[in-house]
Amino acid sequence: MTQTTLLQYEAPWPVYAMDWCKTPSPKEQMRPRSSFRLGIGSFLENFSNRIAIVGLEDEHILVEDDYTDYPDFVTLCDAPHGYPVTSLQWQPASAISYQWSQKSPSTEFLATTGDALRLWEYSGDASPAMSNFVGRTPSSSGHSLNLKSALSGQSKVQNNSNGAPLTNFSWNEKAPSLIVTSSIDTTCTVWNIDTSAAVTQLIAHDREVYDVAWLPTSTDIFVSVGADGSLRAFDLRSLEHSTILYETPAPKNVPPPSVSPSTSARPPTSPLLRIAFNPSDSNYMSTFHMDGSEIQILDMRSPGQPVLELKGHHGQINAVGWGSSDQPLLATAGDDCQLLLWDLANHTAASASMNANSPRSASSRLNSPRPDVKKKYVNEPAFAYTASSQITNLAWSPVIQGLNLSTGQSTAGEWVAIACGKTMKALKI
Repeated sequence: MTQTTLLQYEAPWPVYAMDWCKTPSPKEQMRPRSSFRLGIGSFLENFSNRIAIVGLEDEHILVEDDYTDYPDFVTLCDAPHGYPVTSLQWQPASAISYQWSQKSPSTEFLATTGDALRLWEYSGDASPAMSNFVGRTPSSSGHSLNLKSALSGQSKVQNNSNGAPLTNFSWNEKAPSLIVTSSIDTTCTVWNIDTSAAVTQLIAHDREVYDVAWLPTSTDIFVSVGADGSLRAFDLRSLEHSTILYETPAPKNVPPPSVSPSTSARPPTSPLLRIAFNPSDSNYMSTFHMDGSEIQILDMRSPGQPVLELKGHHGQINAVGWGSSDQPLLATAGDDCQLLLWDLANHTAASASMNANSPRSASSRLNSPRPDVKKKYVNEPAFAYTASSQITNLAWSPVIQGLNLSTGQSTAGEWVAIACGKTMKALKI
């Protein structure tokens, strides 16, 4: 027997939002299949969208043999969502020890964004429904997914509005009751999901905000990117101002705006779509431009310009994400049907050494730009996979314990899931 390296799931709708569960199932922690659960969401241009939990039916799937009676992933349960699902995330791993109010031990939480921030309760411990007819298979698999709350507040910038659509969110790992959302109405909102109340809402950018992320290990600092082409950092302890960590270069030879200068602080620039922190060294962040094919790696200690730029894609990038190992790889995917994995450990170590020798790095993580930092280019990814169609999103698994095979191999390690149309594929790294 050899280890399976590719798992697949066919959804009845285009898959966009996706996340790999951070922890094994509470009731099946000893079974390897309990680590192979993902939440996925559809992106249909109507109000018929759905979310689903998918998982393995049996561990036989993890080894390649002649046993083909099982599909790879199966739908464990699903639920209507209405508005397109812009983001879906499982509760942080730290939430296991967190004392949620009115939560049973077998219940796990997910959150989604669309027209509101929704919190969902998932249980794999529900009693299967009984059938009224002899011989009929029970209608329930024992899995349930139920809406717990939907949070949507008054917008600061849109009068008489119940809140504009949300583009993304970030779940705080250190304080799992806190979620920060980003919106097309230029705002970011910090929610306490235990009390279903907004902690604060702030106007974060001049235009739409496309992504937001908590600084790892912090309950106060988060960063955001948006259509104005800027990456900004905010501190809940001092919201009077934000720190601009990076701005996309202003295009050359652009005619002056025809509207009042007050409506736009600077010429139009390329929007930034996503932001992701390196979990093993939160000084480093990855981002990319709308319609761009390069990834910028930024160092919070040297804001102003990227320390690295990754050149490997031949079409626009749609997603970035870091693994969770001690020296995590960075995954990127895009319209060129490519999933690329980048090993940046040596490059970031060199950058860190340069910053350590700088007297400015000791003062603050949010420094003014250092013009002496030169951007380096990385052109060779460590791994490349070509899908059959454009890749719209990706999600890393946690480090999975896996099975020990008779050949001496182990299924332990990390996986990356990618979304291609109605297909979700999971690749062993």
